[in-house]
This record gives sequence, structure tokens and C-alpha cells, in this order.
Amino acid sequence: MKPTLVVLAAGMGSRYGGLKQIDSIGPSGEIIIDYSIHDAIKAGFGKVVFIIRHFFEDAFRDKIGKRVESLVPASYVFQELESGLNGAKVPARREKPWGTAHAIMIAEGAVKEPFAVINADDYYGPHAFEEMAEYLQKGSDYSMIGYKLKNTLSEYGTVARGVCRCTGDLYLEEVIEHKRIAKNDNGAICTCGKCNNTQFSGEEIVSMNLWGFHPTIFAHLKEQFENFMTDYYNDPRAEFLIPNVVDSLIHNEKARVKVLPSNDSWFGITYKADKKKAIACINGLIEEGRYPPCLWSK
Repeated sequence: MKPTLVVLAAGMGSRYGGLKQIDSIGPSGEIIIDYSIHDAIKAGFGKVVFIIRHFFEDAFRDKIGKRVESLVPASYVFQELESGLNGAKVPARREKPWGTAHAIMIAEGAVKEPFAVINADDYYGPHAFEEMAEYLQKGSDYSMIGYKLKNTLSEYGTVARGVCRCTGDLYLEEVIEHKRIAKNDNGAICTCGKCNNTQFSGEEIVSMNLWGFHPTIFAHLKEQFENFMTDYYNDPRAEFLIPNVVDSLIHNEKARVKVLPSNDSWFGITYKADKKKAIACINGLIEEGRYPPCLWSK
């Protein structure tokens, strides 16, 4: 059974200043998702599920959806404020979606196979998808592609990263979400106010939200979302995040997560200024022969 690729594209791009999910970076108008889907299909993924918002559905379908639908089966799940609340009222001050784990939870009806989850605005590289596809088809545990923190930072502001601690045989022991990590002269530092300015060397393994799951994850997500709503229903900024769910599962011995190190270079678009670097990276990969100038020409 071929695994499915779930693309998290419902974020509103508040720091970037627009719908970064459909902003072109390739020479023929390609967006970051194009390269991820190209690599995923080549690695053996057989279906794509997009998690988006209703308000940009038409633009998203025109920019990427229709093209993908011509290559592999594709479907859409809409992450709205009321999604998965089972009739409960949306809090008056709530303006943003409930988070990445909530996005996966509401995709249950569209995913019946082992699946990988990615961010729409991150470039992961071919090797990451090859590693993940192979593991999903043979491994019984959950999995995660790991990157070095120093290779995932932005030059233009802070980023959120799930910082990991692993066993010697690369099973995840802990993942802690740090929401405001910035570069500094010694590597990186978290300035969120809750971390006491935690200093990082830059060599730490971090999650970039390329996770591998089996459908068993949905029961865990629904159980934890109920607890999350009990604790944070009235907090308009609280988010139900994948790293927090995974960390809870590990500590309660309900799941094991294999860390799959990637040798590929990562880049992403968090801020508007990141686009220039992303364009340069793609052009460099094209010059190396990794991709053709027109990605979907054949």
C-alpha cells in the first residue's frame, strides 16, 4: 500500500504578510509545495491530502491543486474554527485555527493509509521523502525526519521549532516546542519568555513537521484534543500542536517514534525576506541537475 502525503496549508501566513503557500519561487512559477509533491511522488507516495481554508480554496486549486489532481488522487480537508468541535461554540475571541495536530485530526475521513505530514511552506528535499516512504511501508512505529537546528533558522526573525532529545538508536525521547528561536553568536537562543533564554548550540535535532503516522494516531489526537479544549478553550492564542501530542504519547508509553536523519538541505518561508533565499536555493538545485527548470514539463 502506497503511503499518503498530508500537506498542512491552512496557516494564514500572518508573519509573512500573505498567502505564502501559493507564492512562486521557481523559474516557471513553481511554489514550494510543487517541489515537495514532486519528490514525494517520485519516492512512492500515492495520494495527496491538502488541508486548507475555505477562503482561499479557489486560488489554491488554480495554483497547485488542479495540477496535482492530474498526477495522483488528491482531496481537500478544510480546517475552520468550528472543525472538530462536535457542535461546541467557537470562543468569541478565537481568530486562528486550532493548530497542526487539530489539522491532522480533522483529516481522518480522508486518510486510511500510513501517511506523512508536511508543512506547505517548507522544502524538505528528496532524501527526506525517500526515507519516510520506505519507513512507512515497513515500520510499525511512528517516525520523524530530523534536521539540525542551525540549518533551519531564519535570518530575518524568530522561528518555532520542536527541539528533540533522542536515544542512541535514534528513537525520540522528548520533543519540546520552542516558539521564538533566533540566531545568535553562540548558535541560537529561545526568547519566548518561558524558556529563560535557553541557549542552543545549533547541533540539536529539530522537527520541521515531517512526521510519519499510521491511522492509529487519530484516536490519540481526538483524546488529547478533548483535554486541550478543557484546558485552553478560552485562550485565543493556544494551539494544539503535533510536537506536544507526540511528546505526550512518548512519555505515556503509548507510541514510539523513530527519528530518520536527513542529509538534505532544508529551507522555508516564514518571513517575506526569506523568499529571496528560497529562490536562490531552488536555482542552485536546478543548476546541480536536481530539478529541471520547468518542474512539470514532463
